[in-house]
Amino acid sequence: MSRAPARPADFARSSCPVAVALDTIGDKWSLVVLRDMFIGKRKFSEFLASPEGIKRNILAERLKRLEAAGMIRRVRYQARPDRFEYRLTSAGAHLLPVLQSIVRWAQAFVPGVWSPGDEFFAWRPERFIDEEDGQGRGRGDEPNAVKPRTARRRRG
Repeated sequence: MSRAPARPADFARSSCPVAVALDTIGDKWSLVVLRDMFIGKRKFSEFLASPEGIKRNILAERLKRLEAAGMIRRVRYQARPDRFEYRLTSAGAHLLPVLQSIVRWAQAFVPGVWSPGDEFFAWRPERFIDEEDGQGRGRGDEPNAVKPRTARRRRG
């Protein structure tokens, strides 16, 4: 029995991989939210506390967009009232090398940016993939997780 061909994705502009990636994560906030997830943030209030100062309505919209794109998944951790946390999927976790490359580029060409430390560059996406069985990783409670307050500023 032959499989039906996969349904083509609904491309906003074109099927160019760069355009598709930018349509998915190229806004001002998506990579910042994903960065926060890599350093262990999972809850709405934790994302709001980031130094960039994302507004509640923008954050809610970005989380919904990232979930719809399959980058993250929402998991209820409390009922009455319902409260959710967000976890990286395989697609989201595999953006880690992209973030690492952006950090390397900024460190090379933008004076004064902070450095997350060498351990950040040793991380691999598999460390952060949330499994459907609830055994997710990447909470930021690993011994070598980078916390924003321990980051070092890079001299320009």
